[in-house]
Amino acid sequence: MESIRNIYRIGYGPSSSHTMGPRSAAETFLGKFGNASKYKVTLYGSLAATGKGHLTDKAINEVFKGLDLQIVWKPEIVLPRHPNGVKFEAFDEKSTLIGDWTAYSIGGGAVVDDNTKTESVEVYPFTNLNDIIKWCNKHGRSYWEFVQEFDDKDIFDYLNEVWKAMKEAIHRGLENEGVMPGILNLQRKASSYHVRSSNFTGSLRKRALLFSYALAVSEENASGGKIVTAPTCGSCGVMPAVLYYQHIEHGFADSKILKALATAGLIGNVVKKNASISGAEVGCQGEIGVACAMASAATTQLYGGTIFQIEYSAEMGLEHHLGLTCDPVAGLVQIPCIERNAFAAARALNHHVFAILSDGRHRISFDKVVETMKRTGKDLPSLYRETSTGGLALFDGQVDE
Repeated sequence: MESIRNIYRIGYGPSSSHTMGPRSAAETFLGKFGNASKYKVTLYGSLAATGKGHLTDKAINEVFKGLDLQIVWKPEIVLPRHPNGVKFEAFDEKSTLIGDWTAYSIGGGAVVDDNTKTESVEVYPFTNLNDIIKWCNKHGRSYWEFVQEFDDKDIFDYLNEVWKAMKEAIHRGLENEGVMPGILNLQRKASSYHVRSSNFTGSLRKRALLFSYALAVSEENASGGKIVTAPTCGSCGVMPAVLYYQHIEHGFADSKILKALATAGLIGNVVKKNASISGAEVGCQGEIGVACAMASAATTQLYGGTIFQIEYSAEMGLEHHLGLTCDPVAGLVQIPCIERNAFAAARALNHHVFAILSDGRHRISFDKVVETMKRTGKDLPSLYRETSTGGLALFDGQVDE
C-alpha cells in the first residue's frame, strides 16, 4: 500500500475525483508539452456526466489559462480502466499531434494511467487489515505505531498539517454564510446550526455542534474552499467533525488526534487498495462509507479501544453504508452529499460506543466487508455511480412556486 498521505490531500473542492484529479493530470501533461500550439481534452464517462457540476472544466481551464484549449464531453463512452477517464492531446501550429496521454482519476485526487497500478511507491508490507492486526498483535503495537514503523519518516509532520487544515476549514465554514455556488441556490447551514446549539444542553447541544462542524467543512468544499480529502472531497466533513468534536468537547490533545488520523488513514488505505474510494466506481459507499469507517476507528482509538475493537468499529462504519448510491442532484456536491457527512459523523460515534462495549469479537471482518463493498459497487447500475442519471439526481432541485 501507498503512504497514507495519499488519503489525506490538502486542496480545493468540490470533488477530489472530478476537480483535484483532473487538475493534477492537466498540470502533468502541460509540464511535458508546454510548448504546443493548441490542446484538446476529452472527458469520458462520469467525468463528462457530472463534470460541469463538479467544476471539472473550470479546474482544467485554470491550468491551461491563456492557451488554445478545446474540451470535449463524452459521457456515453466509459473507458475500460475506470469511469473517470480523460485524454489529453497536444498539437503543433499545423495541427499535427505531437503528444497524447490518457489518465484516470481514481478517487481521492489520485491519478494513474494504463502503465501504472498505483500513483506512488508502496511503503507498507501488508495490504489487508487482518495481516496488519496479526503484526500489531505479535509486536504489541497499535495501528498508529504500524504507520509510524512503515510510512514516510515525516508522516506525523504531514498529519499535523492535515489537522491544521481541517480545523481551519471548520472555522471558515462556521463563519461563512449565504448561498453556495450552483443552480440549486442552496443556503449554508453550518453557522446557524452552531449558533442554535447554545439553545440546548446535554446530548442535544453536543449533537448540534457535531452537525455544525460536518456541515461547515462540507459547505466549504461545495463552495470550492480549501479542505482535506478524507478520503475524498465529497466525504471531507466526516473526519474533521468527529475529531474536532472530541478535541473541543472532551479535551483530546493534538498529539492524540494525530495518532487517530494515522489509524484512520490506514483504514482508508486498505479500502483504496482492495476496493475503491471513487463514487464513480463503487457509489457513495466508497466515499461516505469509508469516511465513516475511518472516523469510527479514530474515535474508538481515542477512547482506548483495542486493535480488535477498532477493527470492529471500522467494520460497522463501512458495513452499514453498503449499497449507498452516488446520485448528486444537478451534478453538484451538495444534495445529498452535505447532509450525508453530518449523519455519517453521528453514526461514527454510535459505532465507537457499540464497539467499545464489546470485546471486539464479531462474525464478519473488515476485510470481508471491503470485499463485499467492491462487489456491491460493481453490481450497482452505472446510473447510481456518479453519473447524475438516476436516483435523487432525477430531481431538479428547484423549489416549487
